[in-house]
Amino acid sequence: MTIGFYVSQNDSDYKDSLIREEPVPAPEQPAHPKQRGTAGYEIPERPEEGLSVLIGKNVAEVEKVLGKPQRIDKSSYDYDWYIYNLFLDKYVQVGILDNKAVTIYAIGRDVNVEPFKIGKPLEEIFTTFAIQTNITIDYEGNAYRLELNDTDVNTMPLIQLGDIYAQLYIDKFTGILSSVRFIDAETLIKMRPYEVAYRGTLIEARELGEEEWQEVEMGAEKQIFDLTNVLRVRHGLETVKWDEKTAEAAYGHSLDMFETNTFSHESEKYGDLSDRLKKARVVYQSAGENIAANYGDAPAVVEGWLNSKGHREALLNKDFTHLGVGVYRKYYTQNFIQKWLE
Repeated sequence: MTIGFYVSQNDSDYKDSLIREEPVPAPEQPAHPKQRGTAGYEIPERPEEGLSVLIGKNVAEVEKVLGKPQRIDKSSYDYDWYIYNLFLDKYVQVGILDNKAVTIYAIGRDVNVEPFKIGKPLEEIFTTFAIQTNITIDYEGNAYRLELNDTDVNTMPLIQLGDIYAQLYIDKFTGILSSVRFIDAETLIKMRPYEVAYRGTLIEARELGEEEWQEVEMGAEKQIFDLTNVLRVRHGLETVKWDEKTAEAAYGHSLDMFETNTFSHESEKYGDLSDRLKKARVVYQSAGENIAANYGDAPAVVEGWLNSKGHREALLNKDFTHLGVGVYRKYYTQNFIQKWLE
């Protein structure tokens, strides 16, 4: 995974970049048999209340609890995202495949994510749950071992809850739980947020056509916009508004990075952020740019930006008033602007 940050304001520039390799499957090898956990710890059961109980439920049961979604976005992992964004403090995304919930992402501070709680300190989570660096999954005759490195353990630990899993996103700057992704085994293997060693067949999402990718990209752009505002409200800031011209400039940069196989705020063909905004006829007082590549989806990339100093400063900059997001395949560009006061 790769992310970068750029700000242009009053002719002064600040750049910061961070590189993280995309998790890839390890070579096929013998996997350990199913275990109870390190030192024989007992795997906790799935709670009887909260959003996790919806994993495996059909759409009717999901909508009985959450209501009709505000929109439905396509994902690149076979399921559709049911987006619940009417209230930012109750923001939830539910992944539906074959009429059942296979994953749920929750970041709203008031949603029930038992046995966790948004805003809970990492130390309390570590006290309650044994965090594993290797988690083995036996699924349909295949064996998979997910391998978490030190960064994963401290910012994105994975906890098994009965027959499902909880991926926790930790805000490393505050040390609290930022969001939770509940996920079933098959979907977790498809997404591969960690390195995977396996025996048998590696489950993969089906390949998408051009029109399907466009649907995924448009959905990711909207989700990044929503999630940015969730985080801004959480930190006591004003929400940003969508700006279409800025979004067009952001999309053009993501496409350019994909086509040139580069990762930079500087485009050989289109120049830097100020050049690209000028070409898009965006009028602004100050501007900032976050970029990322190879993140699995919108929630993962936004949490990645939140955990990098420069990107976090853009996400939580009180002066920015508008935002445009552009996604092409798994290249992400987020352009913030501060408009002149009228």
